[in-house]
Amino acid sequence: MPELPEVETVRLGLNQFTSAYTPQITDGAVLLETTIGSGEFFLDHLRGQYLQCWHRRGKYLLCSLSGGGYLGVHLRMTGRLLWLVRSQPVGIHTRVRLFLDRDWELRFDDQRTFGKMWYVPQGVVVSAVIKGLARMGAEPLAEEFTPEYLAQKVKNSGRSIKTLLLDQRVVAGIGNIYADEALFLAHIHPCTLGKNLTMAQITSLHGSIVSVLTTGLEYGGTTFSNFQDVNGKQGNYLDRAWVFRRTGQSCRLCGTKIARLKIGGRSSHYCPRCQPSTEG
Repeated sequence: MPELPEVETVRLGLNQFTSAYTPQITDGAVLLETTIGSGEFFLDHLRGQYLQCWHRRGKYLLCSLSGGGYLGVHLRMTGRLLWLVRSQPVGIHTRVRLFLDRDWELRFDDQRTFGKMWYVPQGVVVSAVIKGLARMGAEPLAEEFTPEYLAQKVKNSGRSIKTLLLDQRVVAGIGNIYADEALFLAHIHPCTLGKNLTMAQITSLHGSIVSVLTTGLEYGGTTFSNFQDVNGKQGNYLDRAWVFRRTGQSCRLCGTKIARLKIGGRSSHYCPRCQPSTEG
């Protein structure tokens, strides 16, 4: 699933287009009804509206509309937003097409069909329509995300730190990739319980989270399945990953073979030497 760096890369790309001119939605086509999470009149509400500034909250994209309200998007596992010339052939995984003036098109492709789009009316609380935004945690690249904030969220928890980092109520936008990477840089085993972390470890983890997300953004995110930005370009972070998807390869710091284990049904990659287990 695209995480904060991937979604932020898409947001930045979209804003490059909408800052050059303010595109108007002239029409569209919903090719898969289950992609739309906000009712059957989705296109009726969007026709005539201008796409203004794109925002991100966690892994969600929100575009402010000229008539008030928002267009919301969640890419989920395989969703892609592509800015194309309308004459470009439609792929077999295209789910929603938004036709723009000047013959442009904003197209939503989604192979696994888990992605969603919403129309949020003016004056309506966004989280009332897009339920995943309710009770979301701090943005990890914002000032509100501090070591003290992270400590408050994890210090009394009997869950593993890996599970906690994947909980969007703890930190917004982190997923499997950057949780593994941050834990490696902080030298914390993924099974370590939140309540057993010292303040020094939490401070180190805080810095590592910011570091790996910033680096991921600099490299355009991670492509290991089919993630692309709005121009169809793949991310390059995976080439420099510390542990993610490197099972059996040598640790870049100590040479130990990278190991993998399952935590809550999700794969976790770690270095047994750099991240020794301290639990029972």
